[in-house]
Amino acid sequence: MQIQIYNKFLSGRKLLIVLIDPDKFDSPKANLFFSSNKKHIDMVFVGGSLLEANRTEKVVAELKSIADCPVVIFPGSSMQIVPNADAILFLSLISGRNAEFLIGQHVQAAPLIYRLGIESIPTSYILVDGGKTTSVQYISQTIPVPADKPDIAAATALAGKYSGHQLVYLEAGSGALHAVPAEIVAEVAQKTQLPVIAGGGIRNAETAEKLVKAGAKAIVVGTLYETNPDEIVRIAEKIHSI
Repeated sequence: MQIQIYNKFLSGRKLLIVLIDPDKFDSPKANLFFSSNKKHIDMVFVGGSLLEANRTEKVVAELKSIADCPVVIFPGSSMQIVPNADAILFLSLISGRNAEFLIGQHVQAAPLIYRLGIESIPTSYILVDGGKTTSVQYISQTIPVPADKPDIAAATALAGKYSGHQLVYLEAGSGALHAVPAEIVAEVAQKTQLPVIAGGGIRNAETAEKLVKAGAKAIVVGTLYETNPDEIVRIAEKIHSI
């Protein structure tokens, strides 16, 4: 399989990633945003907790036609694997103990990913308490890592690294009251020496800058795309200058 997308996480550039929920996708809005901000957006994640493949495939196809950057599947289940994406995050929810999201969905997804030849990036997916119950927490029935326990987050991430994972995704969740603490980002980045993605609860450039300086390689914004897209540009300009 190709490794073109993963290599972007190994480059010197800090990445700004926009997360698109296909259930909330608005075509005119997406066309305007991505046509105006091509130089600011490094990657698009497509995914959510409650989706079907047909809807995902249509949204991926449209995003690939308007966004001048890779479009990557951020799957909530094996049903969301589509052939036209540039890559897929092969997520293992290692902060939880629900076998369905540690290996169950993976076994169902693996043959399809193999047949399609999609670049698959083994990713440690770690939920961090963002101050409220999130969709992924409810759907997966898992407990997030406490926000004041960077040692637990680092131990969890190290277990993912020793299992062969190539990325760490620290997730506070969509609509989180606060972002992943910089202390957790710093501890995980330093201990694992893997590229760290931070997402959830990031509402301004100042928070994004703090997380990148703590060690995050990439910042993911989703709610801002719906509520304040101008701030996404500020975030991109800030982290790209670091």
